[in-house]
Amino acid sequence: MSNAQSPQYSPQYSPYSPYEMRGPYPASPPDPRPRPRHGGPGPGPESHRADTLQYGGPRYDGPRGLPYDRLAYPDLPADLPAGIPYDVLPYAVYARDTYPPAHETRDGALSADEAGLQEDEEPQDGEPQDGEAEDDPEALPRQEDGGRARARRAARRRRTVERPAPLRRLVPQALVVAFLAGGTSAFVAKDKAIELNVDGDPRTLHTFADDVSELLAGQNLDVGAHDVVAPAPGAPLATGDEVALHYGRPVRLTLDGQRRDVWTTARTVEGALREFGVRSEGAYVSAEPTRPIGRAGLALDVRTERTVTVMADGRARRVRTNAATVQEAVGQAGITLEGQDTTSVPLESFPRDGQTITVLRIKGRKEIREEPIPFEVERQDDPSLFRGTEVVEYAGEPGVRRVTYSLRTVNGVKQKPRRLGAEMIRPPRTQVVKVGTKPLPTSVQGTEHLDWNGLAACESGGRVDAVDSSGTYGGLYQFDHRTWQSLGGQGRPQDAPATEQTYRAKKLYLQRGASPWPHCGAKLQE
Repeated sequence: MSNAQSPQYSPQYSPYSPYEMRGPYPASPPDPRPRPRHGGPGPGPESHRADTLQYGGPRYDGPRGLPYDRLAYPDLPADLPAGIPYDVLPYAVYARDTYPPAHETRDGALSADEAGLQEDEEPQDGEPQDGEAEDDPEALPRQEDGGRARARRAARRRRTVERPAPLRRLVPQALVVAFLAGGTSAFVAKDKAIELNVDGDPRTLHTFADDVSELLAGQNLDVGAHDVVAPAPGAPLATGDEVALHYGRPVRLTLDGQRRDVWTTARTVEGALREFGVRSEGAYVSAEPTRPIGRAGLALDVRTERTVTVMADGRARRVRTNAATVQEAVGQAGITLEGQDTTSVPLESFPRDGQTITVLRIKGRKEIREEPIPFEVERQDDPSLFRGTEVVEYAGEPGVRRVTYSLRTVNGVKQKPRRLGAEMIRPPRTQVVKVGTKPLPTSVQGTEHLDWNGLAACESGGRVDAVDSSGTYGGLYQFDHRTWQSLGGQGRPQDAPATEQTYRAKKLYLQRGASPWPHCGAKLQE
């Protein structure tokens, strides 16, 4: 191509705009060298190589990006500015691009919508009809009135209609891509980023679990009866949620002397006491507050601070203490126990809050005393003696023992002597008594005709156990003790049966007549 045949360069022709915008150009003579359709070796880019351009000049094999050489390209327009890279300008000036723009199909056709026409649009006056070639030499003179542009659009529309196969092949591929895209979206929607905190150890993980239970099961985390999960095990999960699992730990807690087994989710002793509601200020704790509590638990002894009042030597002392025993609390009050001193409560007992403890100052001595030991009486039946008669065969004798007593004063007050021990000096001797079992006679000859009932009514009012005001006489017939024994009576007359008293009275009448009853003796004759 010569300079006379080349179009004039105009700034409106951008090197990167489609060739349709630059206007029509005369056809260039074909290049006898093979031209690869999709690029190949050469100095230009893969899609725009100098050896694919239809300018017909010599091939430039120099370095890429250098300005073109007018000696190498003598047919370039003389008014083109210098310094334009060779791999951009020449093909845009001289020839149609052998590689179609991105909006065209691989075969160089545009869709009906992209070409600005509908499939049912009829060509306008002056446009080529079906079967007319775009490059027909007879159609070229229409360039003067714009007919070539309309012919080019009609040709592209015909190629689009004649080649529907690529579109048919793209539809199933588009469906597959859409299906895969939908599955990927569902896959991404199921995946959740969760922060899991296990006993204070946080970690972020991705999971497909729908709720907290599935999440814990997927992480092989067992939840026991004393473990705490927040949110609850059945709660649903969403991206960004936080799940906390706190394991329960057994604690054998001895609080102020009372032992019990409890559970806690705290990981330190201080946290456990706070969870139990135990006031640790001023308290004794058997373990350091920062000591960790393992899953196996631990034994914990806690003594809270209490107020105790100690009474000693006439003074009251109030102390705050976490002592384990009363004796320790008394010592913290500044009181010393000496000798037999003790307290009102056991020294080894646990001091309670608000308790009053009294110190007992004890002074004492020992005393030894000799005490008699009473003898025992053994009674033996004797059929030779009348019933009611008793005879002492062996007299009894009391024994002697030595007894040791503790005499004490508590806070100056004497206490009852306390027996400490005893030692036998002389044992007692048992007394043996013969008791008659022979029946008594019911009558005494010479006395049966007398009125004994009248005499008894006069003397005692008929009462068997009657006793006079002086205590000397007793029974139905008011025997004195000496007379009663002389008649064979035992004990007191008022304790004997009525028949025996009457029998003894009859015997007395035979001995002395009615004289023993000076006032009532006349009743015997009535």
